[in-house]
Amino acid sequence: MREAAKEIFAVSGVDAPVREIAERAGVGLGTVYRHFPQRSDLVTAVFRYEIDQCAAAAPELAAAHPPIEALRLWLDRYIEFMATKRGLVAALHSGDPAFAPLPGYFDAHLRPALETLLGAAVASGQVRRDVDAKDLLVAVANLCLPAEEDAAHTRRMVSLLIDGLRYGAGH
Repeated sequence: MREAAKEIFAVSGVDAPVREIAERAGVGLGTVYRHFPQRSDLVTAVFRYEIDQCAAAAPELAAAHPPIEALRLWLDRYIEFMATKRGLVAALHSGDPAFAPLPGYFDAHLRPALETLLGAAVASGQVRRDVDAKDLLVAVANLCLPAEEDAAHTRRMVSLLIDGLRYGAGH
């Protein structure tokens, strides 16, 4: 169900009809509501899972690729995560207490993952030393906003950003 909800959220936002999610998952509405009594439970489950998957990709990429490539690949994964986030900003500001822990969860899992990749890229001399992981997360998230429908454009902009991170790295 989480995967079906993620796919629907990416296209229609977090306010998509639960019936559509149930159909995509091949289950009845009762099954969805049994597992996720409130829409906020489903939204929270999807985004926590996606955060966990994105964070878990960092050490795998670091083990398999040179530091700058691992960073680039992880940022691509982060862009994919941001695509599932459509409508979450409104939900986060809805006043629903179910969403209150999500920003902290996001920061507690994604920032350390990125800090590890950045640290390796800095240590290898491929990225300048003054890059802050939180700033980079925000910058990439902001690049994802205007181009929700054009992932290729977002990836080009993030590629330019990564090139900028390299400027002055050897000094």
